[in-house]
Amino acid sequence: MRFMVIVKATRDTEAGILPTTEEFAAMGRFNEQLIEAGMMEAGEGLHPTAKGARIAFSDGTARVARGPFDYTSDLAAGFWMLKAGSLDEVIAYMQRAPFPSGEIEIRQVYAAEDFGEAFTPQLREKEERQRRLSAKR
Repeated sequence: MRFMVIVKATRDTEAGILPTTEEFAAMGRFNEQLIEAGMMEAGEGLHPTAKGARIAFSDGTARVARGPFDYTSDLAAGFWMLKAGSLDEVIAYMQRAPFPSGEIEIRQVYAAEDFGEAFTPQLREKEERQRRLSAKR
């Protein structure tokens, strides 16, 4: 199974305040543990919303809004993509993340078999082909 761990933004991350050298080092050590466990596929921090945009869709029309956006607990400041056997395994690792404060959210990523009959063999094959092409680039 694959899981996305979403690191929630804080007022500091939205202000562009970067971690200290010690915090970067601690996170590097934590990421090494995830890699050694065979769990980590990707992990990145995100710039504040001041450097981002949102696109809202309504009735086939796209409306763009550029940041910054009002601070809420729904904003993301980073993420990990992890492979694990269960949600409990991810929770066990992420409880050791070196955050002095803040919040993370863990969500399972849909797999092809989760979509049922609507996701036909032809659509599955096309998605796999797209994944292979994307991985090559």
